[in-house]
Amino acid sequence: MDFSGFDYAIGALAILVLVLLIKGIRTIPQGYNYTVERFGRYTKTLSPGLNFIFPFVDRIGAKMNMMEQVLDVPSQEIITRDNAIVGVDGIAFFQILNAAQAAYQVSGLQNAILNLTMTNIRTVMGSMDLDELLSNRDAINERLLRVVDEAAHPWGIKITRVEIKDINPPANLIESMGRQMTAERNKRAQILAAEGLKQSQILEAEGRKEAAFRDAEARERSAEAEARATQVVSDAISKGDVQALNYFVALKYTEAMGKIGTATNSKVVLMPMEASSLVGTLGGIGEIAKEVFKGDGPAATQRQPARPPVVRPSDN
Repeated sequence: MDFSGFDYAIGALAILVLVLLIKGIRTIPQGYNYTVERFGRYTKTLSPGLNFIFPFVDRIGAKMNMMEQVLDVPSQEIITRDNAIVGVDGIAFFQILNAAQAAYQVSGLQNAILNLTMTNIRTVMGSMDLDELLSNRDAINERLLRVVDEAAHPWGIKITRVEIKDINPPANLIESMGRQMTAERNKRAQILAAEGLKQSQILEAEGRKEAAFRDAEARERSAEAEARATQVVSDAISKGDVQALNYFVALKYTEAMGKIGTATNSKVVLMPMEASSLVGTLGGIGEIAKEVFKGDGPAATQRQPARPPVVRPSDN
């Protein structure tokens, strides 16, 4: 079978179209963006999926990872505001938002982000005291994130997080901090002990005050009762009631005898007295009790007052 020149031309054209299709079709994986350059100049960005470019005219420039990436910040020594030297390392998270800017606005994207983060760590932490570094880590992370993200924005980069991992003071500083912490804890313990002693003394003083108040109140009531009893006896004597006087003398007599008998320094009491006098005294008390329980009446008004007992000491 003979082929003419036209047949060869058709075949060559078909092969050329096939090659153009193969060269022009590009498949972009998920999570990546490719830049397209035409004669060395950026023209567009290819998104994930099936894309077409002009073969031999366009070419793939930069293949940018659009997923969030992690950048380890190596340890570095920082001099704080109070001249303490500490070792600090960290970690940074970033994401490319604009593939063209990330590809053509900065050379060596990850190296640029790393140096930018390390520089700002020295700047931020160098303006703080050592105590602030150890106690305000969240504030440091927030400040670093704001500063680094603002600086990386022209590159089409979003800094999502900057974290300080470790802050390592020198060994002598750690030892000094340990002694300071121990002294602070001892100080708090002494303060708490002093407060407890103060409260106990206050409560003890309040207890003594309350006891003294109650004792004074009891003595006052006892004095009032004694005065009232004396007044009643005085009124009875003024009215001619000798039995009340007899009762009063007998009561004081028996109380005095009870106190003598219960004294701790007296085991045996030898007191010469007439038994009849004590019996007479008790009899007088009995007569008074009868008068009280019998009540007022004609017989009570006609009864003569009992003769008070006479206590005479014996001749012994």
